[in-house]
Parts: sequence; structure tokens; C-alpha cells
Amino acid sequence: MAIPFSLPLIDADVIAEVNDALTNTGWLTTGPKVRQLEAEIALITGTPVLCVNSWTSGAMLMLRWLGVGPGDEVIIPAYTYSATALCAMNLGATVVMVDVLDDFTIDPENIRGAVTERTKAVIPVDMGGWPADYDAIRAVLEEPGIRAMFSASTPRQQKLGRILIVSDAAHSIGATYKGTPDGQLADATVFSLHSVKNITTGEGGAIALNLPTPFDNEEEYTFLKALALNGQNKSAFEKNVPGAWRYDIIDQGLKINMPDINAAIGLAQVRKYAGELLPDRKRKFELYQDAFAQHDWAILPPYRDAERESSAHLYLLRIKGADEQRRDRVITAIAEAGVGVNVHYIPMAMLTLFRNRGYDIADYPKTYELYSNEITLPLYNTLTEAQVAEVIRVVVESVEGTP
Repeated sequence: MAIPFSLPLIDADVIAEVNDALTNTGWLTTGPKVRQLEAEIALITGTPVLCVNSWTSGAMLMLRWLGVGPGDEVIIPAYTYSATALCAMNLGATVVMVDVLDDFTIDPENIRGAVTERTKAVIPVDMGGWPADYDAIRAVLEEPGIRAMFSASTPRQQKLGRILIVSDAAHSIGATYKGTPDGQLADATVFSLHSVKNITTGEGGAIALNLPTPFDNEEEYTFLKALALNGQNKSAFEKNVPGAWRYDIIDQGLKINMPDINAAIGLAQVRKYAGELLPDRKRKFELYQDAFAQHDWAILPPYRDAERESSAHLYLLRIKGADEQRRDRVITAIAEAGVGVNVHYIPMAMLTLFRNRGYDIADYPKTYELYSNEITLPLYNTLTEAQVAEVIRVVVESVEGTP
């Protein structure tokens, strides 16, 4: 049977919610569905939430809020998708990549060695839905020597008094760390609502605000909502009240607001995420774990331990002892058997843009080691248990039958 690598969940609830947006509310751009989606995601995170049109724009918005720009540095893991770098590069900042741990997440010790007086933010990545070690990251950034190195150049940087932590939680809505939901682990957390994510709006992102005192998170939400709409302090929906037409442009903003038609897709999903969709993903993840644990060539992805639990976004299987060439042959065999398979990700330092800017994969040996034998298997809500069993069969036969 042919098994796609990924499919979005478009069920009767999604269709009904989109039809409601099209026929009943009168809004396609930012309106009631967006505000409802923010409220539903806030129930998961326990924080104020702002929806935007992509993960990348959400991360850019937070860096823009802080005043990050040319001359500044942002530390990120070398093992991630390029958007983690581009959100800083598109503001003129310099990206400092550091190597990762065996679990694919940023190594806090490497952060310490990368901080300079130009460092304004760190962006840990919750790879595949597995949270980074936020307490260890925060401990490094709170060290007296690291704090003393921080050089504030904007009022918000002065108010914060240290390096900002922006979580790249593109994969990890619903994950937990020491009993705390993702969304409260960093100063700001940015989720992706892209088509292949656990909750999708087609394209989209959501920012969870968890800024420390003396910041007022509700106040900053109101400002960021305007900043995401060209700096305009009222959306069209908010102006659509008799006598409320007058507005102001309060800052040099971006145009990255989420449309209602997109929010409607995610709204139907998020309402049943905790009770139905997330447990379903975890059940399929566990089927993979149980099956591949029987094979000594399988390096299983992190999923649950005493401190962390994944959102089961990606199943990142590694083939022990395989090099990049053998891994690619295994992928070919799996694909020829009709099963969709992927690799997450080609390290940025191996891509043309970054190589041309002087990044060298030799500087990130753990990143290359993980990449060279990693394959990502299908994992989504419409995947049946029979299909999971077929994926397992094909993967085992392909790994064991490929020299």
C-alpha cells in the first residue's frame, strides 16, 4: 500500500468551521476565528497567545520587539530548519550556530562558549516535539559572568537585563518539561501551525508570551498584536463597530497577521487536541517505539522520561552504524516500497546559503553524526494502525536488506 509521509487532518469539523467562516461571520482576514484560536491555544499554554501568519514571522516579531538588528548576535542550534536562522538574519543580525546533544537539542555548555557582548537572544529548538533542557539553558544565561556581558541597546533590552530566550517550539505544542507545558518554558515560545504540524491552519504560527517581571504579558500582547498589523492599534474587525473607525500607527510594524479563514482550520483541531488528537499521535509513536526496540540497529528518538514528554510530532529513527550513503540507500528502498520517508534536517552548514557565509559542517560534529543516519517516518492523525504496521515492516526489511 502507498503511505504518504504526511497528511493534514481535514475532517467534518474542519469543513464545518471553515464553512462558518465563509458564510456566517463575514470575515476572512483577522477576526473572531483568530481570537477564538488564540483563546484555545492559551488553554494549552496557560499564557497570552498571539496568532500570526507563520512561525518565521512570529520569531521575527519577537526579535523585532526586543530591538534585534545589525551588529547583534543570536545563538541557535546547528541542527534545525533554516527558518530558525532566517528569522534573525532577515533583521540583519548574525546567527551563531552551536552543536547539539544526542537528543537533537542545543547543548547548554556550547551556549556558554558562544555568548559575547553582542548576544541578544538564544533560540533553543524542541526537535521533533522533544523539549530542550530549559533549566540548564537558563542557568547558563543567569551566570553572573554571562549576565555581566549583556549589553543593552534598547529600552526593552534594559528592562529585561539579560539575553532573551525564544523557544523554537514549531514541533512541540502539547509537550511538557518538568510538568510545565511548552509555552511557559521560555520568555516567548513560537509554535508552527504549518500544514504538516500537530495543529494546522495551513500556514500560521502562534506566540505564547511568558515574559518575566517587570513586563506585563497582557500589555505586551496588545502591543505585539498591533506590531503584527503594520503597527496599527486596531484591526479591521475591531474598527467594525459604530464610531470606532479611528486608529493610530504606534510603531514601525510588520504585516504578519493571521486570516480568519486559516484560523478556522486550526480552531476545529485545537478543540479536540488534548483529548483526542495528541493522544492518538502518542499512541502511534509508541507503536513505533515498541517495534523498533526489538532491533539492535535502531536508535530510538527521545519520547518520555522523568522530566520531559514529547508532543510526538516527528518520529526521528536513527540507524546505528550507518553512514550518510547507506542511510540514503535505505531511504530509497523504503520509498520504492511505497512508504513516504524524510530526513529532518539537512544541517544548515551543508546548505549553499550558509556555506557561502562561512559556516562549516566540520564545526558541528554531533549535528552531522545525527543527520547522517536519521530517517523520519510517517506520523499523523489520519495514519491508521495498519499503516503503522506496514511502515514498520518496510523499514525493518529495508534496513536489514540494504548493505
